[in-house]
Amino acid sequence: MTATTEERSVLSHPVVKAPAKKEKPSWLEKTVAGIAESIQRAVFTEEHARKDGWLQKVDPRAKLIMFLALVLASSITGSILALALLYTVTLVAARASQVPFDFFVKRVWVGIPLFAGIVVIPSLFFIPGDRFLVFSIPGLISAVIFVARVGVSVSLAVLLVLVTPWADVLKSLQALKAPSIFILLLSMTYRYIFLFLRSATGLFEARKSRTVGRTSGGEQRGWITASMGGLMHRSFKMSNEVYTAMLARGFSGQVRSYNSYRMKGGDWLALAVTVIIAAVALTLGQLVK
Repeated sequence: MTATTEERSVLSHPVVKAPAKKEKPSWLEKTVAGIAESIQRAVFTEEHARKDGWLQKVDPRAKLIMFLALVLASSITGSILALALLYTVTLVAARASQVPFDFFVKRVWVGIPLFAGIVVIPSLFFIPGDRFLVFSIPGLISAVIFVARVGVSVSLAVLLVLVTPWADVLKSLQALKAPSIFILLLSMTYRYIFLFLRSATGLFEARKSRTVGRTSGGEQRGWITASMGGLMHRSFKMSNEVYTAMLARGFSGQVRSYNSYRMKGGDWLALAVTVIIAAVALTLGQLVK
């Protein structure tokens, strides 16, 4: 039997299937991915503290005093030039400590313009003085200085956490005679956040593994409401369990670290140079405004 003309046409031109549409990830998958990303970011932060950089080698007590002096200087000064000097010093220190430049800058400046800008919006219109379009020029200057102050202070705080293990930060606070209840709250909060994130991840993954097909919006909202209550109850119960476990393992309210602290010549030099830079920034803020 011979193939007809139509059969030959079909054979010579095979049917091409349309590419399947790629389904967008559901809200559940996005939530699980967001929680996992938060945990991964925290672990990645601890990796920076173990690098062989400049700030990682400085004694944590001296390091804490250094950053406090710079934060105080950035909060007091009202000069853009002084704030630029302090931020330049921060970037140089981050570079010398092997902190990725793009990671450090994005982590600080992605959210600061939004939150700090909302606070200073009224000053752009209501501060008296010369006008540029509808904006007050003194208000614009004040807004720029405020955002710069917040940016420098947050950059210093982020850099301190990136290059210092959390246990060393707490022990440095203890060495500087910070209140014990304050240190205890910080320690408990840090440990509890990870446990809470893991609990939330397990809750969402269990929901995802037991869901077949699509669910309606009402079902999703009902499950979220029930999950919020259950997660809140579990969080209160977990907080008691965490504290009991800490007491069972010998926790007495004091932060302990494997590292032994001993100030060296390089630590004293770094501390002295930082104090001088803070003093120069304050002086510059008085001379140039």
